[in-house]
Amino acid sequence: MLWRRAVIAGLTVLVLTLGGSTIMPSHPTRPTGSVSVAVQHPTPTPVQSTVPGPDLAVPVPTPAVVHGTGPAGSLRTTGSSAVALTFDDGPWDDTPAVLDLLAQYHVKATFCMIGRQVTAHAALVRRIAAEGHTLCNHTWSHDEMLRNRPLDRITVELQRTNDAIHAVAPGAVIDYFRAPGGNFSPQLVNAAASMGMTSIFWSVDPQDWRGPGVPSIITNVLTYTHPGSIVLMHDGAGPQTVAALRTILPELVRRYTLIALPHTDPSMN
Repeated sequence: MLWRRAVIAGLTVLVLTLGGSTIMPSHPTRPTGSVSVAVQHPTPTPVQSTVPGPDLAVPVPTPAVVHGTGPAGSLRTTGSSAVALTFDDGPWDDTPAVLDLLAQYHVKATFCMIGRQVTAHAALVRRIAAEGHTLCNHTWSHDEMLRNRPLDRITVELQRTNDAIHAVAPGAVIDYFRAPGGNFSPQLVNAAASMGMTSIFWSVDPQDWRGPGVPSIITNVLTYTHPGSIVLMHDGAGPQTVAALRTILPELVRRYTLIALPHTDPSMN
């Protein structure tokens, strides 16, 4: 007589062998007679929380991939130790909350506006200008392939945006231009320059427009911002940006002088 182990239906059981014949239990989970069943339970796998706690640091991300094709003559830094916050794709629903936070920390920024959204948010455009922020042309329709369009199409996109801004804020000065997606070309830069606008790129991009999560936006900005950085964020990207700014702004104010990009020659606007 010999006892041995066998695996039946995923269960480890003891079976009895007599004279070369094996006596099997009638049901592996409900044995009868003297046959015993030993069920092996797997060790539970611990679940790791993805929510940062006081002892769990948010991992430092790799630098965000720049979704533009390069500066092509546009500014990448402020040219000083000061840091510039820039906000694209507004005016939009989250712009008031961004303005409120900037006012709370006495910070001036640069707002790159999409022309077709200006009329419906005229009061916001006036508020941005009245509170001392710098205005930037972000084209009429946010055509990311504008660099490949004919010059007359480029001119219309830029001029129509400036006209819309001046229609609701007649005294506003528009010193800067940013190509949608950062997709600059020499022709775009030259067209903007002919209208008195300096093209601006960026040096820090947390890609908040993708909705990567508030901790990712915070960590990316605070990790990669250095003296002279131009930080790209979006007041038209959703509530994650606003939530991240509640942490980012006081920390950047503590570390740097924050500026709106300075006015150039107002007579050319």
